[in-house]
Amino acid sequence: MNSLFAKILVWFWCTLAITVVGSAFISALSVNQNSSDRQSPAARLVTFQLEEARSAYETGGRPALQAFLENLRRIYDAQGVLTDENGRDLLTGQDRSALLRRARLRLPYRYFGIGGATMARAADDGRYWFFFLVPRAHVGAWFLAPEHLFVIAAAVLLCYWLAFHLTSPVRALQKAVERFGQGDLGARVGSARRDELGQLARTFDRMAERIATLLAAERRLLLDISHELRSPLARLGVAVELARTGENPEAALDRIQKESDRLNALVGQLLQVTRAEGDPNSLRRDPLRLDELVQQLVDDSRIEASARGCALTYEKRQPVTVEGDPELLRRAVENVLRNAIRYSPAATAVEVTLSRHNGRAVVEVRDRGPGVPEEALPRLFDAFYRVESDRNRMSGGIGLGLSIARRAIELHKGAIRARNAMPGLDVEIELPVKSA
Repeated sequence: MNSLFAKILVWFWCTLAITVVGSAFISALSVNQNSSDRQSPAARLVTFQLEEARSAYETGGRPALQAFLENLRRIYDAQGVLTDENGRDLLTGQDRSALLRRARLRLPYRYFGIGGATMARAADDGRYWFFFLVPRAHVGAWFLAPEHLFVIAAAVLLCYWLAFHLTSPVRALQKAVERFGQGDLGARVGSARRDELGQLARTFDRMAERIATLLAAERRLLLDISHELRSPLARLGVAVELARTGENPEAALDRIQKESDRLNALVGQLLQVTRAEGDPNSLRRDPLRLDELVQQLVDDSRIEASARGCALTYEKRQPVTVEGDPELLRRAVENVLRNAIRYSPAATAVEVTLSRHNGRAVVEVRDRGPGVPEEALPRLFDAFYRVESDRNRMSGGIGLGLSIARRAIELHKGAIRARNAMPGLDVEIELPVKSA
């Protein structure tokens, strides 16, 4: 019996059956077995029958005794036997000494057997013994009434329901685990129970969601990194070959250095993505003046903006303090800002504003570039996503900056959105303000 459902059902059913049958058996014994107690109802009944049988025999002889015993059989559907002190049947003369010896042994529950029930009582003067023999048509019928059978049937149904209630979530969890193990990463239990089994199912769902996310990120990372590394590695191979055979090794070495730096930046940003997707519980929660952080990033980016022929403007309305990891937040805002500078046309300005609204800090970065097609906006913050799939690397981007920004902001319970500002792209970062 390997099924938990069958084990629970049989266990509870046997327990209740033993309880019901045992209670009925004990109730029957309490009525019949203690014949030595003259105050018990059974003992009083047998004593009364003894006195009546003795009176009938002494006053009317065998005919009167026979008439009394016939009435006894008709009323109780049982046999009565009156004997002398030696066990001789006074009606038939039959030897009933075996009944007498059994009565004198005083064994526990001696009046109960499979064939029938026997109760005995001796006269006070010892001259007579009366035996009351109750036949049984079926074993157990003497202590199991139809009501007991109804209780047992109801117990079986209740036990079945209880076993089903306890094992159904286990079976659902087993099926979900089996599907998940076979590669169905979308397998979930979806239990609404509030007990320990429901908590176990929800724990599995969270674990499965986490594993599915990690596996999907790993697969995406392997595909994207293989694509992103192929071009710089190919250029490195060409540069190495030129350095060996070309007439200008310095230019080839500069190209090798440039491609190496690009690969190093790629690996660093990939590590940043991995760190952002790691354990959220390890995230630092330090108070941080967001207005000062944005001001510092704007000042650091002015040289890059000037090199591209554009300007930076920064407007803040009031000091804002948030709580989080300073390095992650710095990288998030910096990536958005540098992305805006990268795609801003010459002689335009990148506008940076910081405001506070409904307990949330809002950083807006707007450029005056060509914007993004509406169908590309939902994927703008995906890793390695580029609006123009066939773009060269003139911009220096690899499609990770905005993805890092989104993950960092979401780890801080914030949100990042992008919309076309006509002209340009407006990126909005929203973070919860630290309470006083």
